[in-house]
Amino acid sequence: MRRVRIIARLDIKAPNLIKGVQLEGLRKLGDPNEFARRYYEQGVDEIIYMDIVASLYQRNSLLDIVSGACRDVYVPLTVGGGIRSLEDARAALRAGADKVAMNTAAVANPSLITDVARRFGSQCAVVSIEAKRRPGGSGWEAFTDNGREHTGLDVLEWAREAARRGCGEILLTSVDSEGGRKGFDVELTRAVADIVDVPVIASGGMGTIAHAVNAVKEGKADAVAIADYFHYARGTVSDVRNGFRDAGIDVRSA
Repeated sequence: MRRVRIIARLDIKAPNLIKGVQLEGLRKLGDPNEFARRYYEQGVDEIIYMDIVASLYQRNSLLDIVSGACRDVYVPLTVGGGIRSLEDARAALRAGADKVAMNTAAVANPSLITDVARRFGSQCAVVSIEAKRRPGGSGWEAFTDNGREHTGLDVLEWAREAARRGCGEILLTSVDSEGGRKGFDVELTRAVADIVDVPVIASGGMGTIAHAVNAVKEGKADAVAIADYFHYARGTVSDVRNGFRDAGIDVRSA
């Protein structure tokens, strides 16, 4: 049985950690590295730093933040937002990231996925997919720019192509569920997990531990990315880990 990872997701609008609903209505929460240290001390498996306005402003402002985090946090770090080239990926890795997450640039130039995987290893290449359910419920469309821009791409077809091009895992965010505290989009997660042979990280919508359990058991997620639930101290990493254990899900020992 696979070992499921518990990941803290930090959405950044430099220099602040922010949180919203459906990736909008953003609220400043504070210094992202203070939150990262807290989650590290609680025993989180990994941390994702996502610059949510990088594509909008054509910048990457996370490197100083990530470099600072590496002094106190010793779990794998993923950096997303503003990764537009091999040079951007290299800079993020040199700053201390272990993986880079690509969305907008990968949609515009899918060969970037292959380039990053070949140069730095597939374990380093994460494709971030922001999914919205199509009107009428007929599947999902992939979006970019923090859920603002249509791509016209079918999520399942894009996920399959991303895996074929060499990504090591997929960060799958349900924009419809994000920040709603009503649970992950289990149907979406399962649909993607069923057609790719790389790990799928479920993101968006956690309100209770039962939601995380359902994302793994019913949604077939290999990891859950958690933001609101941790940021507003509605539960700890240990709470989630114990909830997984109680449900018979294999997790790392704290």
